[in-house]
Parts: sequence; structure tokens; C-alpha cells
Amino acid sequence: MLTVTSVNVNGLRAAARKGFVEWLAETSADVLCLQEVRAEPGQLTEDVRAPEGWHVVHAPAAAKGRAGVSLYTRREPDRVQVGFGSAEFDSSGRYVEADLPGVTVASLYLPSGEVGTERQDEKVRFMGEFLGYLKGLRERAAADGREVVVCGDWNIAHQEADLKNWKSNKKNAGFLPEEREWLGSVFQEGGYVDVVRALHPDVEGPYSWWSYRGRAFDNDAGWRIDYHVATPGLAGKAVKGFVERAATHGERWSDHAPVTVVYDL
Repeated sequence: MLTVTSVNVNGLRAAARKGFVEWLAETSADVLCLQEVRAEPGQLTEDVRAPEGWHVVHAPAAAKGRAGVSLYTRREPDRVQVGFGSAEFDSSGRYVEADLPGVTVASLYLPSGEVGTERQDEKVRFMGEFLGYLKGLRERAAADGREVVVCGDWNIAHQEADLKNWKSNKKNAGFLPEEREWLGSVFQEGGYVDVVRALHPDVEGPYSWWSYRGRAFDNDAGWRIDYHVATPGLAGKAVKGFVERAATHGERWSDHAPVTVVYDL
């Protein structure tokens, strides 16, 4: 069994103070993909930067206090790569991958965007480059007899079932038609599978992000924007996928919840 968990921590230093350290000590995950770490390794305490029993790769952004992705693996990776060969984005703390026996695991933090701003233009540029990389990654992995899973905050709700209030968000970043079409192309042209949706094809959600505003969490008015995107061979071995939703609003250590999938290898 290979258990992989992905979570946007919304600032790892803050999450560590709110319960991430305790959660990490209890998790049964073999691989942990973090996004929006927003810290240099030297700013993290030892029990977060390099906890006992884990091999950790941190890929902070060149822009201080922004983005940042990390990979924690129980087993030492055979290979680690930061970025995906992009002149613009490789130093932005948005992608890191590692090779484990038979599978490449990656942590992705796709730009969130904002309609009518440079942030949305940045998101579009990122998507344009990243789709080509994903296709090449799948082809290379297949040639080597490997599977791939790209976990992370993709910042796009693909279908109406992936967010509670979809009607009022049709013109907002994260649910724009062109964004949803692009994510569809990851699955269709790219040949990848949305693992949690494949395991739960006929449900609303399960949501993985809730705004801190209002009572979004209490009302489960969330978005499903955190995905395990895998090659078909690995997706077919997924036996369980779930969101580790906190019992109460006060017990949350991020505005996202961990998304965990168990693969029977």
C-alpha cells in the first residue's frame, strides 16, 4: 500500500502552531505533498523542517513569503526535481517532484489567479506551459515503466459538483470556462485521471477548501480544488480516497483540508 496525502497548509509556520505538527505525528501517509508553505527552510522549526522518519525536500519561492511547495517521503527518493523546466516559474515555488520505486510523486501549487489582473495572466501562462510538461512526464514515465501522481492545489474546480455555489462563481477565477476546459484537457489530451472523482463519481464534493469568511466551513460551502491527478495505471490501483475534514472550525490548521488516497500497489 502507498498512502499519499496532499494539503495546502496556508503558511506552514502558522499551520505548525495550530496543529500541523500533531497531525504529522499521527498520519499514516507514506508521502506528504504540501503547498503554499510560504517559508524558507531556515524559518521552520526542526520538527517541521526535517522531522524524524521523513526525507524532506523544500522548494521555496524566490519571492519571500509566497507560494512554496514541499515533499515529505518516508523513503529516500531516487531522484528529486524542483520546477518543470520553465524559465518563468521554476523559481516560483510551485512544483517539485520525486521518484520513488515505480512511481513519480509531485507537489503542485498552481497560481490562483484573479479575473482582470496580471495574476490571471500569470495563471494562464503557467497552465500553457504545464500541460505540455504533464504530457511529456507521462510519456517518459511510461517508457520507464513508471506511474505518476501530481498532487496539489490546482486552484480550479472542474465540474459543478466540485463547488457548492457554482452558479455565483461562473465569472470568478477558479471556475472560469477556460480554466475548466484546460483541466479537462489534462484528463483527456494529457491522459491523466482525477483519482478522487473516479472513486466518488456521483457526489457533491468532497470539498477540500472553505473560505474563512462567514460560515462556509460549518455549512460545507466549499470547493474541491485539491486533486490527485494520476496516470491511469496508478489511478486504477486507488482503493480509498477521502478528505480529512476537521471535526470543527476551531480545529482547522489551514483553510484547506488534507486529501488522502490509498493506492494498492
